[in-house]
Amino acid sequence: MFTLGIDYGTNSVRALVVRASDGAEFGSAVVNYPSGTQGVLLDPRDHNLARQHPGDYLFGLERSVTAALAAARKRRGFSAAQVIGIGVDTTGSSPMPVDARNQPLALHRKWKKNLHAQCWLWKDHTGVREAARITELAAEHRPQFIAKCGNTYSSEWFWSKIWHCLNVAPEVFAAAHSWVELADWVPSVLAGITDPLAIKRGVCMAGHKALYADEWGGLPDPAFLALLSPKLAALRPRLYEKAHDATVAAGRLSPEWAQRLGLPEGIPIAIGEMDVHYGAIGCGVAEGVLVKVIGTSTCDCGVISARKSVPDIPGICGIVKGAILPGFYGIEAGQSAVGDIFKWWVEGVCGGDGALHAQLTRQVERQRPGQSGLLALDWNNGNRTILVDPQLTGLLLGQTLYTTPAEIYRALIEATAFGARAILERIKEYGVRVDRIVCAGGIAEKNPMLMQIYADITGCTIQVSGSSQACALGSAISAAVLAGAHRDFPRAQKAMTRVKPKSYRPLAAHRKTYDQLYGLYRQIHDAFGGRNQAADLSRVMKDLLELKHAARS
Repeated sequence: MFTLGIDYGTNSVRALVVRASDGAEFGSAVVNYPSGTQGVLLDPRDHNLARQHPGDYLFGLERSVTAALAAARKRRGFSAAQVIGIGVDTTGSSPMPVDARNQPLALHRKWKKNLHAQCWLWKDHTGVREAARITELAAEHRPQFIAKCGNTYSSEWFWSKIWHCLNVAPEVFAAAHSWVELADWVPSVLAGITDPLAIKRGVCMAGHKALYADEWGGLPDPAFLALLSPKLAALRPRLYEKAHDATVAAGRLSPEWAQRLGLPEGIPIAIGEMDVHYGAIGCGVAEGVLVKVIGTSTCDCGVISARKSVPDIPGICGIVKGAILPGFYGIEAGQSAVGDIFKWWVEGVCGGDGALHAQLTRQVERQRPGQSGLLALDWNNGNRTILVDPQLTGLLLGQTLYTTPAEIYRALIEATAFGARAILERIKEYGVRVDRIVCAGGIAEKNPMLMQIYADITGCTIQVSGSSQACALGSAISAAVLAGAHRDFPRAQKAMTRVKPKSYRPLAAHRKTYDQLYGLYRQIHDAFGGRNQAADLSRVMKDLLELKHAARS
């Protein structure tokens, strides 16, 4: 028996055929989105805008699945008739406006070129003012709404994006019968669902991005939404009443899509989850295991048994019952830019390509901690955790007339590791146990130098997922449980996941210097982040020079 995991990333969609008994990967394919700049629709007048055309999702779906199945057929013992379930994960929050028949507005000729009618990609920050107002009103009228998401609502999330659409493109908002997260929409398409109210919504997106919780009746109440806008309150009945965890199927494969993909009709489709949440499952997430999915951004995922009480944690992205793993609270944090920062420096500023990434990596490997005298902030796309402020920007301190591109490259890597340490310290402070860290994503798999720096800075042993497609694997695991190949998720994870044999352990010789650098990082982090407006930063540059001289002596 086999299952299929479909993973929608920022720039491409991947399909993975997995043997349900042991997680063996029989076939995979990656298809890039054809529209925009590497799949993203941009506006040069607004760096906060990031959209995607829904047609790219359908294109990528058919091309990736059929190609993955074709690759699997080359292996002995595989037949598409043996595929027993499908799982889907996507970026999030990535909502899109749809009509009454669940068709995205952007697929209509009238709205095809309208940026506001597209899918609002996760890293779209145009709703920053709306997010700030949601935070303000919730703090005054419904503090419980934001207590579970770090006391700050983000411009990356569902309501701020929809409200911003109402404010800047009321004609699009009026034309939309409903709004659907990408993670919910793709399974609904596969199931042939044509009524937005009939879509099975996942609690992963609903709880972490849309202020949903069963304890207060689901989505925010109409009276609260009316404080934002009466039109948002009027939209609420056209969204959904109930969100589900991964024990519930999103539907069954429709005859149309069974024929298009060459799969058995009627096989179950797992509930849609965020890519990093299914990625956490694909990495074997459990209590005490923190999973970091490192890509263009980074998401940190942990779980705590739903039988336990979990304190509210300021500055994180959410604590949601049933998210990630059924029977657990899902805890999420993250950084808005990681791989995107390295890409900006190497390709955008230095004008290089993959070869320059490799060249700079080799040069960085010869450097010692503190040797460059540089210190950076990892906020090139704002701060997701622990400050939750999209209006923060990047910073580089300590450069001289002799600073090299490789030294800056290392400083940017170290900055993302310092940001990761800040998150780790915050969740530990509130009682979340972290015994080990498992990383996934192309960066974790391909860049040992970066992984060692992360281990040295966090002080934790770091392992790497055994699958290069951890998110798609997690989706396939969910499908396997739903289809009955495994009794529950822990058993499925034990059978289908693994880590690579190499571990990255902190080097004692680097720890002292990195602890000193991290202390300086927190000084500028708290000062520029608004947490310590009276901070005296007059020693930071001089302290960096002292560390530089010590490292070079």
